[in-house]
Amino acid sequence: MNVALSRLAGDGFVVVPDLIDQACRDDLVAYLEAIKFDGAGSRSLLSQRWCAELASQLRQHEVLKTLFPADPMAVQCTLFDKSPTNNWLVALHQDLSIAVKRRIDSADCSGWSEKEGRVYVQPPAKVLQELVAVRVHVDDCPLESGPLRVVPGSHTLGRLDSVRVEAVRTEQGEVAVPVSRGGALVMRPLLLHASSKAAVPQPRRVLHFVFGPAALPLGLEWREQW
Repeated sequence: MNVALSRLAGDGFVVVPDLIDQACRDDLVAYLEAIKFDGAGSRSLLSQRWCAELASQLRQHEVLKTLFPADPMAVQCTLFDKSPTNNWLVALHQDLSIAVKRRIDSADCSGWSEKEGRVYVQPPAKVLQELVAVRVHVDDCPLESGPLRVVPGSHTLGRLDSVRVEAVRTEQGEVAVPVSRGGALVMRPLLLHASSKAAVPQPRRVLHFVFGPAALPLGLEWREQW
């Protein structure tokens, strides 16, 4: 097992530096600045050509492709745009929802919702355990920019209720994960994570890709996949 895969398996996260070069980063800045967003980001970027092309490049990256499931597909990309005008904190949580084409009738699925015209559902934990998120940092994210704080190893505990979430943080502790521009934080969605408000007035743009298997169980279908 390589070092990155070992870290992802044991801790639930690993930082991959210099994932994209300066030219790619400059292109991303131009694309993002050309889009008018309501609020602090968007969940629907994967439908844009430049984003789908970046997802394809990530799938072929020498390190990342060792961390993905077999025949991975990019199934979502969300922009988190933390800035002086949109500054927020996120409480400790797990990422439990995925974007799908339509609702189905299944007792194994819960938490149905709709965001930006897309249907989301909380599937069984075994589905979430197959997913890998790649958070590409367009800007530097030092400690003062509100990086993710994670609870190492918490992804192995399945879905956690609110009481257990706090207990696990107390038992296992949490660490902040700063990432330099062009790098990425790769993580399992069930990893407990949070973030603080940025303490300095500078952009902290992150493209949060989710990769998973091409097919879903229970009759579920991905909303989109590349």
